[in-house]
Amino acid sequence: MHCLATELPMSSPESSPVKPLAFVAESRFGVWFLSTEVWRIHVLGVALDSLQVLAPDLPTGGTILDIGTGLGHSLGALAARFQPERIHALDPDPAFPAKAGASLAACPVPVTVHRVHAEAMDLPDASVDMVFCHQSLHHILGQEQALAEMFRVLKPGGHLLLAESTRRYIRNWIIRLLFRHPMHVQRTAPQYLDMLRVVGFDVRPDRVHTPYLWWSRWDLGALEWFGMTVPTEREETLLNVVVRKP
Repeated sequence: MHCLATELPMSSPESSPVKPLAFVAESRFGVWFLSTEVWRIHVLGVALDSLQVLAPDLPTGGTILDIGTGLGHSLGALAARFQPERIHALDPDPAFPAKAGASLAACPVPVTVHRVHAEAMDLPDASVDMVFCHQSLHHILGQEQALAEMFRVLKPGGHLLLAESTRRYIRNWIIRLLFRHPMHVQRTAPQYLDMLRVVGFDVRPDRVHTPYLWWSRWDLGALEWFGMTVPTEREETLLNVVVRKP
């Protein structure tokens, strides 16, 4: 069974009070990397595994909003893990529906495409049961506004699954060389957690995980491979958290 992918019409400047929003386009290397098995298995898959371990009681069914869908690899994974009735796929890239075409066609549940920014969603209040935001928040310029929008569209009791690279990782020389990010909006793990609390999410310490994966370190894990101890006092490179809208 294949999905029925529909796209909502984009708002015209006259019909929307929101000013046009900018986003930082990914580098050519970044676009290629997002198409690899390394990304699908060792980044996306590992993040989803971690989030489900943090909250094994996450409900299935309902409606899921995927923030920053990109090439669409998350769609099939979300469908398989949570059996939603519908997925909303959101990405501001004008070419996003074409780039994600194969993933949209293969998704086993209906998908609605939204070519809009996360800071100005075209979804009604309290209309989704779960929001999945994987490695997307650090690309967004108006992070507080985007989180407020995620809170708005979630139903009471709904969950946000956030997997994010922190300031320490994004400012790594390797990442600066190969990828593109808005450096001035990067934050630490505690700062992201504070933002979630300010928006109104219920942040539980037992649903926060800061993995120190080899690919997130400045040395790509080489020092540990040579027998050196992983530092216990460090600025975390990754944040996985499941938060709930009261």
